[in-house]
Amino acid sequence: MLAVALIGYLTITVLVGILASRFVNDSRDYVLAGRRLPMFLAASAMFATWFGSETILGASSEFVTHGLLGVIEDPFGASLCLLLIGIFFARPLYRMDILTFGDFYRVKYNQKVELIASIFLVLSYFGWIAAQLIAMGIIINVIFDLPIAIGVLVSAATMLLYTYFGGMWSVSITDFMQTVIIIGGLIYLTVDVLINSNGITPIIEQAPEHFFDMLPEPDFYSIIYYITAWITIGLGSIPQQDVFQRVMSAKTERIAVRASYLGAFMYLTVAMMPLLIVLSTRLLQPDLAGLGDTQLTLPMMVLNHSSTWIKVLFFGALLSAILSTCSGATLAPATILAENLIRPFIRQINDRQFLLILRLSVVFITLIAVVLALVRSNIYELVGESSILSLVSLFVPMVAALYWKRATATGALLSMISGIVTWLIFQFFNFELPGVMSALAVSGIFMVAGSLAFGKSKAAAESLAEISLSEKP
Repeated sequence: MLAVALIGYLTITVLVGILASRFVNDSRDYVLAGRRLPMFLAASAMFATWFGSETILGASSEFVTHGLLGVIEDPFGASLCLLLIGIFFARPLYRMDILTFGDFYRVKYNQKVELIASIFLVLSYFGWIAAQLIAMGIIINVIFDLPIAIGVLVSAATMLLYTYFGGMWSVSITDFMQTVIIIGGLIYLTVDVLINSNGITPIIEQAPEHFFDMLPEPDFYSIIYYITAWITIGLGSIPQQDVFQRVMSAKTERIAVRASYLGAFMYLTVAMMPLLIVLSTRLLQPDLAGLGDTQLTLPMMVLNHSSTWIKVLFFGALLSAILSTCSGATLAPATILAENLIRPFIRQINDRQFLLILRLSVVFITLIAVVLALVRSNIYELVGESSILSLVSLFVPMVAALYWKRATATGALLSMISGIVTWLIFQFFNFELPGVMSALAVSGIFMVAGSLAFGKSKAAAESLAEISLSEKP
């Protein structure tokens, strides 16, 4: 029954996604759902941005191994990211009325910055998508006893099918449907676990000492790594196309802001449930805590300990979470690739042709992510690496463009390149300090120094041009 139910669920998801393609009349519909999403669709889309494999499988694995400090990056950092977007970034981005984050760097700086930023944006997504495909492969392996590689291929084909046709409309509508299943399934399973555990008290009491510590040890390195965990996704995922598309797809600016707040609240509260469920395995099935791959702890617990109905709910919720994250994460770099890396080099192109390029870009991004998924296996690491890339290269130029009038294109380029180079150096030589913090600091220093030392900002140059024109007779 479980296998039949999951196959049926995947089939319905694909059909709903394909039917959503009826709303796609042009490239703007495909990328931003025509900027017509109401509150319930916009909020569920924001919530579903990252609520996938890393939250249910990756984070729960880190939690059972390292306690609360092991999951600062996700879900706490991810929730922080959505909150900051609502406070500082949703309004100014929505008012720009652009198609991609690459466009943002072109408008605020120039085409060179757009090109470099777009390359970094595309590269930052492959690990993220691969993590979702690996999680789907794990599920298929657990349920159908098929190799994880086969599961990865099946998952990629399913996601690709409905994303290819419906774009952001498919992503948004299936996100809402999947959010309902995620929340419903996890609530039901959490209640069942608490009943079988005789409440939450026995679960907490059997946890190791300091398991629920929220603050690090009071020494320099612990504090630095703690801050790094907060900002990896908390700041690193702000300059990302998938978040940008969800903000820009809202019907109004107010909906974009409120959807960010609601998404942050939903993310943090719902993400606590899989952590609680995994912790209960120490009480209900302690043998599962010793599995070689702790990412399997949660699905194996449900598979071996729960009724068929609960299995259907849990694996349906898990598939929902992963599919919603994977589809949005695939559409995002595909949009950047088509709009900012391909389109500028094609002299004449109509919207219909551009829509085809967008869809073919979805296929290309999926294929690259499949290859990466077949050679890597750690979900949490893949997700963290993806956010780090955008954090050390794109975050500082983005903030400077919005909130510092003296920011220049030269400063932005130096910031991007110096941040990436610094991070790579730290990775290669394995310094004690985390490369993320050092690279972010270097990126900021070069942004300021480059902007002050070389030329005027774009805004200043445009102002001088307007003055010059006004003085002409």
